[in-house]
Amino acid sequence: MSTIKKLSFPENFWWGSAWSAEQAEGRGETGKAETVWERWYKEQPNRFYQRISSEITTDHIHRYKEDIQLMKQTGHNSFRVSISWARMFPQDGVGEVNPQAIAFYRDLFTEMNKNGIKVFANLYHFDMPAKLQDQGGWESRDVVEAYVHFAKTCFEEFGDLVFHWFTFNEPLGPILGSYLEDFHYPNLVDFKRGSQAAFFTILAHAKAIEVFKTYNLSSKIGVILNLSPTFPRSNNSADVKAAEIADLFYTRSFLDPMVKGNFPPKLVELLTEYDQLPLDFTQEDLATIQANTAQILGLNYYEPRRVKARLTAINPESPFLPEWFFENHVMPGRRMNEYRGWEIYEKGIYDLCMDIKNNYGNIEAFISENGMGVANEERFMDEDGQVIDEYRIEFIRDHLAYLWKAIDDGCNIKGYHLWTFIDCWSWINSYKNRYGLVSLDLPTQKRTIKKSGEFYKKLSDENGFNYDIDLLVL
Repeated sequence: MSTIKKLSFPENFWWGSAWSAEQAEGRGETGKAETVWERWYKEQPNRFYQRISSEITTDHIHRYKEDIQLMKQTGHNSFRVSISWARMFPQDGVGEVNPQAIAFYRDLFTEMNKNGIKVFANLYHFDMPAKLQDQGGWESRDVVEAYVHFAKTCFEEFGDLVFHWFTFNEPLGPILGSYLEDFHYPNLVDFKRGSQAAFFTILAHAKAIEVFKTYNLSSKIGVILNLSPTFPRSNNSADVKAAEIADLFYTRSFLDPMVKGNFPPKLVELLTEYDQLPLDFTQEDLATIQANTAQILGLNYYEPRRVKARLTAINPESPFLPEWFFENHVMPGRRMNEYRGWEIYEKGIYDLCMDIKNNYGNIEAFISENGMGVANEERFMDEDGQVIDEYRIEFIRDHLAYLWKAIDDGCNIKGYHLWTFIDCWSWINSYKNRYGLVSLDLPTQKRTIKKSGEFYKKLSDENGFNYDIDLLVL
Protein backbone atom coordinates (compact mmCIF):
# COMPACT_ATOMS: atom_id res chain seq x y z
CA MET A 1 0.00 0.00 0.00
CA SER A 2 1.31 3.44 -0.85
CA THR A 3 0.09 6.94 -0.07
CA ILE A 4 0.58 9.20 -3.08
CA LYS A 5 0.47 12.89 -2.22
CA LYS A 6 1.14 16.06 -4.18
CA LEU A 7 4.15 17.67 -2.50
CA SER A 8 3.64 21.38 -3.16
CA PHE A 9 6.33 23.94 -2.40
CA PRO A 10 5.82 27.52 -1.16
CA GLU A 11 4.71 30.20 -3.59
CA ASN A 12 7.59 31.83 -5.48
CA PHE A 13 9.93 28.96 -4.61
CA TRP A 14 13.33 29.35 -6.26
CA TRP A 15 13.83 26.57 -8.79
CA GLY A 16 17.22 26.67 -10.45
CA SER A 17 20.80 25.53 -10.46
CA ALA A 18 24.33 26.82 -9.97
CA TRP A 19 27.81 26.89 -11.43
CA SER A 20 30.90 29.09 -11.31
CA ALA A 21 32.86 31.37 -13.62
CA GLU A 22 35.99 29.20 -13.70
CA GLN A 23 33.94 26.07 -14.41
CA ALA A 24 31.69 27.39 -17.15
CA GLU A 25 32.70 30.69 -18.77
CA GLY A 26 35.94 29.83 -20.54
CA ARG A 27 38.74 32.37 -20.77
CA GLY A 28 37.25 34.42 -23.62
CA GLU A 29 38.68 37.65 -25.02
CA THR A 30 37.71 40.15 -22.34
CA GLY A 31 41.04 40.05 -20.54
CA LYS A 32 41.54 38.00 -17.41
CA ALA A 33 44.28 37.56 -14.84
CA GLU A 34 45.74 34.07 -14.44
CA THR A 35 43.86 32.14 -11.77
CA VAL A 36 45.33 29.55 -9.42
CA TRP A 37 43.69 26.83 -11.51
CA GLU A 38 45.28 28.05 -14.75
CA ARG A 39 48.62 28.32 -12.94
CA TRP A 40 48.34 24.83 -11.50
CA TYR A 41 47.36 23.36 -14.87
CA LYS A 42 50.51 24.83 -16.43
CA GLU A 43 52.66 23.39 -13.65
CA GLN A 44 51.02 19.95 -13.27
CA PRO A 45 48.63 19.12 -16.13
CA ASN A 46 48.97 15.44 -15.25
CA ARG A 47 46.83 16.03 -12.14
CA PHE A 48 43.80 17.07 -14.22
CA TYR A 49 41.57 14.32 -15.60
CA GLN A 50 42.43 13.69 -19.26
CA ARG A 51 44.54 16.88 -19.10
CA ILE A 52 41.51 19.09 -19.69
CA SER A 53 41.98 22.68 -18.49
CA SER A 54 39.51 25.50 -17.82
CA GLU A 55 40.49 27.30 -21.05
CA ILE A 56 37.14 26.70 -22.79
CA THR A 57 34.91 24.64 -20.43
CA THR A 58 31.25 25.23 -21.37
CA ASP A 59 32.14 28.43 -23.30
CA HIS A 60 29.33 30.29 -21.56
CA ILE A 61 31.03 33.64 -22.21
CA HIS A 62 30.17 33.27 -25.91
CA ARG A 63 26.93 31.27 -25.58
CA TYR A 64 25.13 32.89 -22.66
CA LYS A 65 22.07 33.97 -24.67
CA GLU A 66 21.56 30.42 -25.93
CA ASP A 67 22.16 29.11 -22.42
CA ILE A 68 19.56 31.44 -20.88
CA GLN A 69 16.96 30.02 -23.27
CA LEU A 70 17.97 26.56 -22.08
CA MET A 71 17.48 27.76 -18.50
CA LYS A 72 13.90 28.67 -19.37
CA GLN A 73 13.38 25.33 -21.11
CA THR A 74 14.54 23.50 -17.96
CA GLY A 75 12.30 25.41 -15.55
CA HIS A 76 14.71 27.94 -14.05
CA ASN A 77 13.32 30.99 -12.31
CA SER A 78 16.70 31.64 -10.64
CA PHE A 79 20.33 30.80 -11.28
CA ARG A 80 23.58 31.20 -9.32
CA VAL A 81 26.63 32.43 -11.18
CA SER A 82 29.94 33.61 -9.83
CA ILE A 83 31.66 36.81 -10.88
CA SER A 84 35.28 36.24 -11.86
CA TRP A 85 37.61 38.37 -9.74
CA ALA A 86 40.35 37.69 -12.31
CA ARG A 87 38.14 38.92 -15.16
CA MET A 88 36.97 42.02 -13.29
CA PHE A 89 40.57 42.94 -12.39
CA PRO A 90 42.80 41.45 -15.09
CA GLN A 91 45.91 43.16 -13.71
CA ASP A 92 46.44 40.30 -11.24
CA GLY A 93 43.28 40.95 -9.24
CA VAL A 94 43.95 44.60 -8.42
CA GLY A 95 44.34 47.89 -10.33
CA GLU A 96 41.81 49.23 -12.82
CA VAL A 97 38.48 47.48 -13.28
CA ASN A 98 37.94 45.87 -16.69
CA PRO A 99 35.16 47.60 -18.70
CA GLN A 100 34.79 44.52 -20.93
CA ALA A 101 34.09 42.36 -17.88
CA ILE A 102 31.50 44.85 -16.63
CA ALA A 103 29.84 44.84 -20.05
CA PHE A 104 29.75 41.02 -20.15
CA TYR A 105 28.22 40.61 -16.70
CA ARG A 106 25.73 43.44 -17.21
CA ASP A 107 24.62 41.85 -20.49
CA LEU A 108 24.37 38.41 -18.86
CA PHE A 109 22.40 39.63 -15.85
CA THR A 110 20.12 41.85 -17.95
CA GLU A 111 19.32 38.95 -20.26
CA MET A 112 18.58 36.68 -17.27
CA ASN A 113 16.23 39.25 -15.74
CA LYS A 114 14.47 39.83 -19.09
CA ASN A 115 13.74 36.10 -19.19
CA GLY A 116 12.38 35.90 -15.64
CA ILE A 117 15.50 34.35 -14.11
CA LYS A 118 16.62 35.87 -10.81
CA VAL A 119 20.37 36.50 -10.57
CA PHE A 120 22.09 34.94 -7.55
CA ALA A 121 25.64 36.35 -7.72
CA ASN A 122 28.49 34.75 -5.83
CA LEU A 123 31.71 36.70 -5.41
CA TYR A 124 34.24 33.93 -4.83
CA HIS A 125 34.25 30.33 -6.02
CA PHE A 126 37.82 29.05 -5.57
CA ASP A 127 39.28 31.22 -8.36
CA MET A 128 41.97 33.32 -6.65
CA PRO A 129 44.05 35.40 -9.08
CA ALA A 130 47.43 33.64 -9.06
CA LYS A 131 49.46 36.78 -8.32
CA LEU A 132 47.35 37.40 -5.21
CA GLN A 133 48.03 33.82 -4.14
CA ASP A 134 51.73 34.65 -4.50
CA GLN A 135 51.15 37.46 -2.00
CA GLY A 136 49.80 34.97 0.52
CA GLY A 137 46.26 34.38 -0.71
CA TRP A 138 43.80 34.25 2.17
CA GLU A 139 46.70 34.37 4.64
CA SER A 140 47.22 38.03 3.68
CA ARG A 141 45.38 41.09 4.99
CA ASP A 142 46.25 42.86 1.73
CA VAL A 143 44.37 40.16 -0.20
CA VAL A 144 41.39 40.58 2.13
CA GLU A 145 41.34 44.28 1.28
CA ALA A 146 41.69 43.53 -2.44
CA TYR A 147 38.68 41.19 -2.17
CA VAL A 148 36.63 43.85 -0.38
CA HIS A 149 37.47 46.32 -3.17
CA PHE A 150 36.38 43.72 -5.73
CA ALA A 151 33.12 43.15 -3.82
CA LYS A 152 32.47 46.90 -3.57
CA THR A 153 32.99 47.27 -7.31
CA CYS A 154 30.50 44.47 -8.01
CA PHE A 155 27.87 46.04 -5.73
CA GLU A 156 28.29 49.35 -7.59
CA GLU A 157 28.27 47.90 -11.10
CA PHE A 158 25.62 45.17 -10.77
CA GLY A 159 23.58 46.07 -7.70
CA ASP A 160 20.56 47.00 -9.83
CA LEU A 161 20.53 43.57 -11.51
CA VAL A 162 21.30 41.06 -8.74
CA PHE A 163 18.53 39.44 -6.67
CA HIS A 164 20.79 38.02 -3.91
CA TRP A 165 24.53 38.18 -3.23
CA PHE A 166 26.89 35.64 -1.69
CA THR A 167 30.37 36.34 -0.39
CA PHE A 168 31.80 32.83 -0.80
CA ASN A 169 30.91 29.40 -2.06
CA GLU A 170 32.15 26.61 0.20
CA PRO A 171 34.92 28.57 1.96
CA LEU A 172 35.93 25.39 3.77
CA GLY A 173 36.92 23.83 0.42
CA PRO A 174 40.04 25.91 -0.31
CA ILE A 175 41.19 25.51 3.31
CA LEU A 176 40.91 21.73 3.15
CA GLY A 177 42.31 21.57 -0.37
CA SER A 178 45.14 24.08 -0.03
CA TYR A 179 46.32 23.39 3.53
CA LEU A 180 45.26 19.88 4.55
CA GLU A 181 44.30 17.48 1.76
CA ASP A 182 46.28 18.44 -1.39
CA PHE A 183 43.44 19.05 -3.85
CA HIS A 184 43.82 22.84 -4.30
CA TYR A 185 46.81 24.94 -5.29
CA PRO A 186 49.31 25.59 -3.68
CA ASN A 187 49.06 22.11 -2.10
CA LEU A 188 50.44 22.76 1.36
CA VAL A 189 49.96 20.65 4.49
CA ASP A 190 50.00 23.15 7.33
CA PHE A 191 46.97 23.45 9.61
CA LYS A 192 48.12 26.62 11.37
CA ARG A 193 48.54 28.49 8.10
CA GLY A 194 45.17 27.08 7.09
CA SER A 195 43.56 28.42 10.25
CA GLN A 196 44.95 31.88 9.42
CA ALA A 197 43.56 31.64 5.89
CA ALA A 198 40.21 30.51 7.30
CA PHE A 199 40.09 33.41 9.74
CA PHE A 200 40.85 35.99 7.05
CA THR A 201 38.25 34.38 4.76
CA ILE A 202 35.66 34.87 7.51
CA LEU A 203 36.90 38.43 8.03
CA ALA A 204 36.62 39.10 4.28
CA HIS A 205 33.02 37.82 4.38
CA ALA A 206 32.21 40.21 7.23
CA LYS A 207 33.96 43.20 5.63
CA ALA A 208 32.11 42.62 2.34
CA ILE A 209 28.79 42.57 4.21
CA GLU A 210 29.80 45.74 6.05
CA VAL A 211 30.36 47.50 2.71
CA PHE A 212 27.19 46.00 1.20
CA LYS A 213 25.05 47.56 3.93
CA THR A 214 26.14 51.06 2.87
CA TYR A 215 24.46 50.69 -0.55
CA ASN A 216 20.88 50.14 0.73
CA LEU A 217 20.14 47.66 -2.04
CA SER A 218 16.90 45.68 -2.09
CA SER A 219 18.87 42.44 -2.31
CA LYS A 220 20.27 40.43 0.59
CA ILE A 221 23.79 39.11 1.07
CA GLY A 222 24.85 35.81 2.56
CA VAL A 223 27.18 32.88 2.13
CA ILE A 224 27.01 29.38 0.66
CA LEU A 225 28.38 26.60 2.86
CA ASN A 226 28.95 22.92 2.16
CA LEU A 227 27.42 21.20 5.16
CA SER A 228 27.00 17.56 6.06
CA PRO A 229 25.15 16.36 9.15
CA THR A 230 27.61 14.36 11.24
CA PHE A 231 26.59 10.96 12.60
CA PRO A 232 28.56 8.86 15.11
CA ARG A 233 28.98 5.16 14.40
CA SER A 234 27.18 4.35 17.67
CA ASN A 235 25.98 5.88 20.92
CA ASN A 236 29.23 4.85 22.58
CA SER A 237 30.60 7.96 24.31
CA ALA A 238 33.90 7.73 22.39
CA ASP A 239 32.08 7.69 19.03
CA VAL A 240 29.82 10.56 20.11
CA LYS A 241 32.83 12.65 21.13
CA ALA A 242 34.56 11.89 17.82
CA ALA A 243 31.46 13.04 15.91
CA GLU A 244 31.25 16.23 17.98
CA ILE A 245 34.85 17.14 17.16
CA ALA A 246 34.45 16.32 13.46
CA ASP A 247 31.35 18.50 13.40
CA LEU A 248 33.26 21.40 14.97
CA PHE A 249 35.95 21.24 12.28
CA TYR A 250 33.77 20.68 9.23
CA THR A 251 30.43 22.33 10.06
CA ARG A 252 30.57 24.84 12.93
CA SER A 253 33.97 26.33 12.00
CA PHE A 254 32.47 28.55 9.27
CA LEU A 255 28.76 28.30 10.02
CA ASP A 256 28.97 29.84 13.51
CA PRO A 257 31.07 32.93 12.74
CA MET A 258 29.45 33.62 9.37
CA VAL A 259 25.87 33.29 10.63
CA LYS A 260 26.11 33.96 14.39
CA GLY A 261 29.22 36.13 14.44
CA ASN A 262 31.01 34.00 17.03
CA PHE A 263 33.49 31.13 16.88
CA PRO A 264 32.56 27.84 18.61
CA PRO A 265 34.16 27.94 22.09
CA LYS A 266 34.96 24.22 22.06
CA LEU A 267 36.81 24.56 18.75
CA VAL A 268 38.77 27.57 20.01
CA GLU A 269 39.65 25.62 23.15
CA LEU A 270 40.85 22.62 21.15
CA LEU A 271 42.95 24.71 18.74
CA THR A 272 44.43 26.61 21.66
CA GLU A 273 45.43 23.34 23.33
CA TYR A 274 47.26 22.20 20.19
CA ASP A 275 48.68 25.66 19.33
CA GLN A 276 46.82 25.88 16.02
CA LEU A 277 45.01 29.21 16.35
CA PRO A 278 45.84 31.88 13.75
CA LEU A 279 48.57 34.30 14.80
CA ASP A 280 47.17 37.45 13.18
CA PHE A 281 43.81 38.60 14.55
CA THR A 282 42.63 41.56 16.57
CA GLN A 283 39.69 42.47 18.78
CA GLU A 284 38.61 44.84 16.02
CA ASP A 285 38.52 41.89 13.59
CA LEU A 286 36.35 39.92 16.01
CA ALA A 287 33.99 42.87 16.43
CA THR A 288 33.68 43.22 12.63
CA ILE A 289 32.84 39.51 12.31
CA GLN A 290 30.27 39.73 15.07
CA ALA A 291 28.55 42.79 13.60
CA ASN A 292 28.35 41.60 9.98
CA THR A 293 26.72 38.22 9.55
CA ALA A 294 24.91 36.52 6.69
CA GLN A 295 21.39 37.70 5.88
CA ILE A 296 20.65 34.56 3.86
CA LEU A 297 22.27 31.13 3.85
CA GLY A 298 22.93 28.73 0.99
CA LEU A 299 23.17 25.06 1.93
CA ASN A 300 25.19 22.72 -0.28
CA TYR A 301 24.26 19.14 0.60
CA TYR A 302 25.64 16.04 -1.08
CA GLU A 303 26.29 13.38 1.56
CA PRO A 304 26.36 12.78 5.32
CA ARG A 305 29.51 12.55 7.42
CA ARG A 306 29.88 9.35 9.47
CA VAL A 307 32.69 8.99 11.98
CA LYS A 308 33.93 6.81 14.81
CA ALA A 309 36.50 7.01 17.57
CA ARG A 310 40.05 6.37 16.41
CA LEU A 311 41.24 2.78 16.68
CA THR A 312 44.91 3.61 16.11
CA ALA A 313 47.32 6.06 17.69
CA ILE A 314 48.48 9.23 15.97
CA ASN A 315 52.12 9.71 15.07
CA PRO A 316 52.96 12.86 17.09
CA GLU A 317 55.54 13.81 14.43
CA SER A 318 52.90 13.89 11.71
CA PRO A 319 51.19 17.15 10.67
CA PHE A 320 48.26 18.22 12.84
CA LEU A 321 44.98 17.32 11.11
CA PRO A 322 41.32 16.98 12.15
CA GLU A 323 41.65 13.22 11.72
CA TRP A 324 43.78 13.14 14.87
CA PHE A 325 40.44 12.96 16.71
CA PHE A 326 38.31 10.57 14.66
CA GLU A 327 38.21 8.11 11.78
CA ASN A 328 35.68 7.99 8.97
CA HIS A 329 33.09 5.27 9.42
CA VAL A 330 32.00 3.18 6.43
CA MET A 331 28.48 2.26 7.44
CA PRO A 332 27.52 -1.26 6.31
CA GLY A 333 24.68 -1.22 3.82
CA ARG A 334 25.04 2.41 2.81
CA ARG A 335 23.82 3.43 -0.65
CA MET A 336 26.52 4.87 -2.83
CA ASN A 337 27.04 6.94 -5.91
CA GLU A 338 29.98 4.79 -6.90
CA TYR A 339 31.15 7.26 -9.56
CA ARG A 340 31.79 10.04 -7.06
CA GLY A 341 32.42 7.84 -4.01
CA TRP A 342 29.69 9.60 -2.03
CA GLU A 343 26.94 8.10 0.09
CA ILE A 344 23.36 8.80 -1.01
CA TYR A 345 21.35 9.64 2.11
CA GLU A 346 18.30 11.72 1.29
CA LYS A 347 17.18 12.24 4.89
CA GLY A 348 20.41 14.15 5.53
CA ILE A 349 18.91 17.17 3.76
CA TYR A 350 16.10 17.18 6.33
CA ASP A 351 18.54 16.83 9.23
CA LEU A 352 20.62 19.72 7.91
CA CYS A 353 17.62 22.03 7.51
CA MET A 354 16.37 21.19 11.01
CA ASP A 355 19.81 22.02 12.44
CA ILE A 356 19.63 25.46 10.82
CA LYS A 357 16.08 25.95 12.12
CA ASN A 358 16.86 24.87 15.68
CA ASN A 359 20.36 26.30 16.15
CA TYR A 360 20.74 29.25 13.77
CA GLY A 361 17.58 31.28 14.27
CA ASN A 362 15.83 29.66 11.31
CA ILE A 363 17.69 32.07 9.03
CA GLU A 364 16.27 32.44 5.52
CA ALA A 365 17.97 29.67 3.55
CA PHE A 366 17.84 27.59 0.40
CA ILE A 367 19.46 24.47 -0.95
CA SER A 368 22.18 26.01 -3.07
CA GLU A 369 23.67 22.75 -4.37
CA ASN A 370 22.54 19.14 -4.48
CA GLY A 371 23.25 16.79 -7.32
CA MET A 372 24.50 13.52 -8.72
CA GLY A 373 27.65 13.17 -10.80
CA VAL A 374 27.77 10.15 -13.11
CA ALA A 375 30.57 9.05 -15.44
CA ASN A 376 30.15 7.91 -19.04
CA GLU A 377 26.57 9.10 -19.41
CA GLU A 378 26.74 8.35 -23.12
CA ARG A 379 25.74 4.82 -22.08
CA PHE A 380 22.30 6.18 -21.28
CA MET A 381 21.73 8.09 -24.51
CA ASP A 382 18.80 7.15 -26.70
CA GLU A 383 18.92 7.14 -30.50
CA ASP A 384 18.24 10.88 -30.59
CA GLY A 385 21.24 11.63 -28.39
CA GLN A 386 19.26 12.44 -25.24
CA VAL A 387 20.61 11.18 -21.91
CA ILE A 388 17.83 9.19 -20.21
CA ASP A 389 18.99 9.83 -16.65
CA GLU A 390 16.23 8.25 -14.57
CA TYR A 391 18.77 7.87 -11.73
CA ARG A 392 19.13 11.67 -11.50
CA ILE A 393 15.37 12.19 -11.51
CA GLU A 394 15.03 9.68 -8.67
CA PHE A 395 17.87 11.40 -6.77
CA ILE A 396 16.19 14.83 -7.10
CA ARG A 397 12.72 13.56 -6.18
CA ASP A 398 13.89 11.69 -3.10
CA HIS A 399 15.88 14.65 -1.78
CA LEU A 400 13.06 17.07 -2.52
CA ALA A 401 10.60 14.90 -0.60
CA TYR A 402 12.69 15.31 2.55
CA LEU A 403 13.13 19.01 1.79
CA TRP A 404 9.34 19.34 1.54
CA LYS A 405 9.05 17.64 4.94
CA ALA A 406 11.59 20.07 6.42
CA ILE A 407 9.55 23.03 5.13
CA ASP A 408 6.37 21.41 6.45
CA ASP A 409 8.10 21.19 9.85
CA GLY A 410 8.82 24.92 9.86
CA CYS A 411 12.21 25.32 8.16
CA ASN A 412 12.62 28.68 6.40
CA ILE A 413 13.72 27.22 3.06
CA LYS A 414 13.00 29.36 0.00
CA GLY A 415 14.42 27.34 -2.89
CA TYR A 416 16.30 24.43 -4.41
CA HIS A 417 19.27 24.81 -6.77
CA LEU A 418 20.72 21.76 -8.42
CA TRP A 419 24.35 21.27 -9.29
CA THR A 420 24.37 21.88 -12.20
CA PHE A 421 22.73 23.35 -15.30
CA ILE A 422 24.90 22.25 -18.25
CA ASP A 423 27.67 19.68 -17.69
CA CYS A 424 30.59 21.85 -16.56
CA TRP A 425 34.29 21.54 -15.84
CA SER A 426 34.88 20.20 -12.35
CA TRP A 427 38.32 21.23 -11.11
CA ILE A 428 40.88 18.41 -11.23
CA ASN A 429 38.09 15.98 -12.23
CA SER A 430 37.33 18.14 -15.31
CA TYR A 431 34.53 16.33 -17.20
CA LYS A 432 34.88 12.90 -15.60
CA ASN A 433 31.52 13.04 -13.83
CA ARG A 434 28.55 14.82 -15.38
CA TYR A 435 26.01 16.65 -13.21
CA GLY A 436 23.96 18.69 -15.67
CA LEU A 437 20.30 18.89 -16.58
CA VAL A 438 21.72 19.54 -20.06
CA SER A 439 24.45 17.38 -21.62
CA LEU A 440 27.49 18.89 -23.29
CA ASP A 441 29.38 17.44 -26.20
CA LEU A 442 32.76 18.96 -25.42
CA PRO A 443 34.32 18.96 -28.94
CA THR A 444 31.28 20.60 -30.59
CA GLN A 445 29.82 22.43 -27.54
CA LYS A 446 26.41 21.03 -28.53
CA ARG A 447 23.88 21.21 -25.70
CA THR A 448 21.06 18.65 -25.35
CA ILE A 449 18.45 18.68 -22.60
CA LYS A 450 18.51 15.43 -20.63
CA LYS A 451 15.38 13.67 -19.46
CA SER A 452 16.07 15.16 -16.01
CA GLY A 453 15.91 18.62 -17.61
CA GLU A 454 12.41 17.87 -18.89
CA PHE A 455 11.46 16.59 -15.44
CA TYR A 456 12.85 19.75 -13.83
CA LYS A 457 10.72 21.95 -16.12
CA LYS A 458 7.56 20.09 -15.13
CA LEU A 459 8.59 20.22 -11.47
CA SER A 460 9.05 23.99 -11.67
CA ASP A 461 5.86 24.60 -13.66
CA GLU A 462 3.78 22.61 -11.15
CA ASN A 463 5.80 23.81 -8.12
CA GLY A 464 5.83 20.24 -6.83
CA PHE A 465 5.32 16.61 -7.74
CA ASN A 466 3.48 13.47 -6.69
CA TYR A 467 5.29 11.22 -4.23
CA ASP A 468 4.67 8.17 -2.05
CA ILE A 469 5.03 9.76 1.40
CA ASP A 470 5.21 6.34 3.04
CA LEU A 471 8.81 6.34 1.78
CA LEU A 472 9.67 9.23 4.14
CA VAL A 473 11.29 7.67 7.19
CA LEU A 474 12.11 9.99 10.08
